[in-house]
Amino acid sequence: MIEKLATWQSRNSKIPFDMFSLSRSADEARRMDKLRHIYHRGQDLAWDGRDVLGELIEKHGGINVSPEHAAALGRVFEIILWGELAAWKISAELAEQIVPLEAKMAATAQAHDEARHFYVMYDYLRALGYTPTRIDPYSQRVLDLTLGARSLVQKILGMQLMLETIALTIFAEVRESRVEPVLSDLLHYYEKDEARHVGLGTQFLPTLMRGQRGLATADTLWFQARLIFWSTASLKAMERDLHVLGIEAPHLIERGKRIQGKAYAEMWEQLGGAPASNEWINRFLSGVDAAVFPGVDVALDLPARMRRFVDGVRAPLPA
Repeated sequence: MIEKLATWQSRNSKIPFDMFSLSRSADEARRMDKLRHIYHRGQDLAWDGRDVLGELIEKHGGINVSPEHAAALGRVFEIILWGELAAWKISAELAEQIVPLEAKMAATAQAHDEARHFYVMYDYLRALGYTPTRIDPYSQRVLDLTLGARSLVQKILGMQLMLETIALTIFAEVRESRVEPVLSDLLHYYEKDEARHVGLGTQFLPTLMRGQRGLATADTLWFQARLIFWSTASLKAMERDLHVLGIEAPHLIERGKRIQGKAYAEMWEQLGGAPASNEWINRFLSGVDAAVFPGVDVALDLPARMRRFVDGVRAPLPA
């Protein structure tokens, strides 16, 4: 009687006992092996944020930067700071919700990385003399939308293939600018970690997307469209600060498209190729970017913006 009661009450257990009985194709098994490698690679390359930041500050004799550059860096990397917290929360959710062992391991490794990224960036901003408060409403909307994603597909698509690639682009641009040497050297560590995080998306999303149909697919497309809209608005909000740091938005966008395009190409390859509409969507977005980012302090001229949109649509896509 007691055994029957225990069996009945255990029907809705949160422990995935069927974890090791999931059937896999040879292709999926190969991708899962890559995800397992992401976890172990993360363990091998884990770094102590306190030691690294302290050593870099000592190496460069402190953080020496003009007040104008310090303010711009503070505002840009405050967005990164709260983005790292969002990534920490999402990766912890993924580690709990994902069933396949290898993908669960990769998400767990990412949660560990994001926790380190968050506290180290906070320590850096304080050393810079900048106290984090709130971010612009557009960037906040990007983070809230991703945090509130309704499915695993949306969470991974939003975080791993969109926000992580945007962060990688900003990291690379700021690192190469050498506007602040401590941050430039610190971002080397961030970039190595974030590149692994993108791998969770490219290797695990195909498995999830194959199971989407009808309304679920439409909802994911709508989620992606909203995320692109608010990400564009967020970049526009930080455009002037990036300009102060010597980074022009059009150049950053083109670099970001190449990074993101590489990640998407790897994912589409697992699904048999990109959909036919993909090129036209990318062309439309290129036109939008050309119209929205004509340069800092350029007057609003609607006919000129429309011409930029048309030229952007017609221009060759990044290779």
